Amino acid sequence: MPGSGKLILTGQLGDVMKESAMAALSYVRANTHRWGIARDFLDKSDLHIHVPSGAMPKDGPSAGVTLLTAIVSLLTGIRVRHDVAMTGEITLRGRVLAIGGLKEKVLAAHRAGIKRVIAPERNRSDLEEVAEEVKREIDFVFVSHMSQVIAASLEEQPIAHRSPTLDGGIASAPLAN
Repeated sequence: MPGSGKLILTGQLGDVMKESAMAALSYVRANTHRWGIARDFLDKSDLHIHVPSGAMPKDGPSAGVTLLTAIVSLLTGIRVRHDVAMTGEITLRGRVLAIGGLKEKVLAAHRAGIKRVIAPERNRSDLEEVAEEVKREIDFVFVSHMSQVIAASLEEQPIAHRSPTLDGGIASAPLAN
């Protein structure tokens, strides 16, 4: 929305989730070239993230990948796949960190009819706890970096653009590291 570069966070967000939203926005701002997003997208805009009060209160570190994906989707105009669920926390450099409760999250996704689950690579072994029947019905994508999350979650891939390097040259920005 029109504004002056603020991040507004409202609703059922605990402190950890607020930090996840701030980290997600910082990563997007530092990597606009990866997705063809204008560097100055926040100069005259505010970004408002709201988790409705009817939602489950959330304070654990596992929403960073989802928040970042939503921001990239918004700014590129590319929709997130309707059949995907994701979990994972992010670092300021885009690494995806392990989470807790993967079995419960996979079972909830399965009950909701989700066909693809994106989860941290470091949680791959947690899948041993999930019934074979459930595993056969879901496409699991294990990731270690946000570039993999974006590639697996959006309906189409954003087009990276060439951006100036610090030394004045031109660098091409690949989607994957």
